[in-house]
Amino acid sequence: MTLEELKNTLKTTGIPVAYGYFEEEQNAPYILYREAYTNNFSADGIAYCPISHVQVELYTNLKSPEAEDKVEDALSSFFWEKSETYLDGERCYQILYEIEV
Repeated sequence: MTLEELKNTLKTTGIPVAYGYFEEEQNAPYILYREAYTNNFSADGIAYCPISHVQVELYTNLKSPEAEDKVEDALSSFFWEKSETYLDGERCYQILYEIEV
């Protein structure tokens, strides 16, 4: 799956989506995603199968199981890991999903 295909998948949530950041300030909820690092499978001294680890970040003002369900439904074809942080300075929750593409 390409990053553009992932963006289209995340758009099915109905929540605004951008790679890395939005050009203009957004009101929560919104989704950011970015390629965090790679963990490629190697064979014969080359990257035989590139594997990108992508972070999908859901931002909400309040805890929102409904928004999380939308993201999790969109990511249903992936194995994902989830963590949650409250960002005091931003006064919002960051729900982080880590996937491989």
